[in-house]
Amino acid sequence: MLGAGLVEIPPVPSRDPATAVMDKPEVPENRRFCSRCDEPVGRGRDGKPGRTEGFCRSCGHPFSFTPKLHEGDLVGGQYQVLGCLAHGGLGWVYLARDKNVSDRWVVLKGLLDTGDADSLAAAAAEQAFLAEVEHPNIVKIYNFVRHAGSGYIVMEYVGGESLKDILLQRRTAEGEHVALPLGQVIAYGLEVLRALGYLHGVGLLYCDFKPDNAIQSEEQLKLIDLGGVRRAFDVNSPIFGTPGYQAPEISERGPSVCSDLYTVGRTLAVLSFPFKGYTGRHLRSLPPRTEVPLLLRHESYYRLLRRACHPDPARRFQSAAEMAEQLTGVLREVLSTDDGLSRSAPSVLFGAEQHAAGTDVVPVQAGTASNNEGGVSPGAVLPPLVPAAAAAALPVPLIYASDPAAGFLGGLTARDPGDLAAALDAAPINSPEVRLASARARIELGDLDPAAKLLDEYEADHPEDWRIDWYRGVHALAAGRAEQASVIFAELYDLMPGETAPKLALAFCHELRGDAGQAERYYELVWRTDPTFVSAAFGLSRVRLAAGDRGAAGRELDAVPRISSYYVPAQLATVATAVRGRRPEELNAALLAEAGRRLRSLRLDNERYARFAAEVLEAALAWLRAGAPGGRPAGLDEVLGVPLKETELRRRLEGTYRQLAKLAASPGERHVLVKRANAVRPRTLF
Repeated sequence: MLGAGLVEIPPVPSRDPATAVMDKPEVPENRRFCSRCDEPVGRGRDGKPGRTEGFCRSCGHPFSFTPKLHEGDLVGGQYQVLGCLAHGGLGWVYLARDKNVSDRWVVLKGLLDTGDADSLAAAAAEQAFLAEVEHPNIVKIYNFVRHAGSGYIVMEYVGGESLKDILLQRRTAEGEHVALPLGQVIAYGLEVLRALGYLHGVGLLYCDFKPDNAIQSEEQLKLIDLGGVRRAFDVNSPIFGTPGYQAPEISERGPSVCSDLYTVGRTLAVLSFPFKGYTGRHLRSLPPRTEVPLLLRHESYYRLLRRACHPDPARRFQSAAEMAEQLTGVLREVLSTDDGLSRSAPSVLFGAEQHAAGTDVVPVQAGTASNNEGGVSPGAVLPPLVPAAAAAALPVPLIYASDPAAGFLGGLTARDPGDLAAALDAAPINSPEVRLASARARIELGDLDPAAKLLDEYEADHPEDWRIDWYRGVHALAAGRAEQASVIFAELYDLMPGETAPKLALAFCHELRGDAGQAERYYELVWRTDPTFVSAAFGLSRVRLAAGDRGAAGRELDAVPRISSYYVPAQLATVATAVRGRRPEELNAALLAEAGRRLRSLRLDNERYARFAAEVLEAALAWLRAGAPGGRPAGLDEVLGVPLKETELRRRLEGTYRQLAKLAASPGERHVLVKRANAVRPRTLF
């Protein structure tokens, strides 16, 4: 499962347990702190080493950094100690063999810091529920034992490297300025969220997640330290946490699901970029985005971290599943941004794109200045974005299955907003989902006041539903209030950074506001990640055309998949992008031939084909009359099956215009087309 099927994670070889035992178990003096008041203890003075056992000068609490178990000790009558593995917050961690179960490797860890036998027994009984925890991403607890007045948790041995060690090894090899690849970090985060989601589901809180507490062994990740796990309703047990990772409200409110997710957000940050000051200056904050190139490059990841680590628990993710869903969306986007390969997937919050905005590419009327005299600016080649069309193109939030009218709404097939509104007015029950659907239909119809009233009624009963904000944004966009809509959609982007819909909405808003740079950024983000959002391809092309880059605009349109219902409009838009409004010196034989080949490959009705063919032939004639700038490479001597010769081009154009004249809808249009046919006909002696 590691990598979510999206990213390859280098496996970490499982380590031979015997080689993991420390030769000389010592705790460095700079890591010796009192377990009660966190003041330094056991420090040397005047050139003399510090004591490994004694009492804290500040609070008088006893401390000991000397291992209590030694090689050969038999704990609980069955666990034979081999030595120390590491030192943690509850003392030394030991490696042992279970003599009762095939000499399997196990780990012994101190249960709690107490010398009172009754308290020790009570603590062991209280934490016995950990033995029932069963999840592939969580270390297995086997037993609880006592030995020489101390208590120990017995757990499975997991060979491999902790996330902290994996990060340190990379920095040792490449420098302190590096971190782990972002895709790898997110993959780790998804595995951790699976484990935490399981714990939360059985009423447990992990409390102290950090890079030290997760080990990768081969291609699996496991949480290894359950010493801080407690029941969600427990208000008496000691709370474990680590500065830099612990949520700020812990001291006042205690741990919660949201505080667990906070630790995951902090861990993601520490692993993915050089997070200096995370235990000091940025103990309760993220560094400014402008100071971290990774966060500048991946805005969605930044927004996810910002929500996960928000100071207010109510503004964080509310469940591990919710955070995992958004993190998966961010992972798809990150990978697509890095390698250019799309990774689309169905949304858990929105339906698929039902319409695409700005795709109605129509031929330019014959006889206008667009016939390759430079009269049409590149930005006017494609139809402009219309607010109402942009609003209609946005995805629709999914219907809640618990709504009493969910079955009725799921059976509606009407696409026309008028038909849909009529069907909703006749709904058997005026449920919340019916009111939302009616509001959406009326927005598409342009009945904005009735739509606003429906939204107000829904909000009065369901003030916490995020879909109210979504439809408020759609309403503002349809009304042409792009500035107001962009504020709403930006807040929704914060709420759901892994979703595509808010980014497409922001792209529409920025284009309508005239902010081409921001529009291009969001269009590209959407289009690179999910090619089913064809609106983004057309939007990106409009922005590129406005900047004068016809080649880039055509490439985006040409990437619309053949299976898309918008494939033909995209191909016609590519033809228009290639020839419409271009001066002869901007054309060449290869471009004209490709435009003709593309047009001939499409299945079009006679009138539509003839109108676009006229544009291509007009461009070819203008290029030829200008002296064929750039020459004609071998093999490129025709366009639309017509030789690149003036007489042949004129003859085909004349026939095309006369064909269109027969299909004209009005006498005036027929007159224009006949006049154009006479103007382009080849000269003869008769």
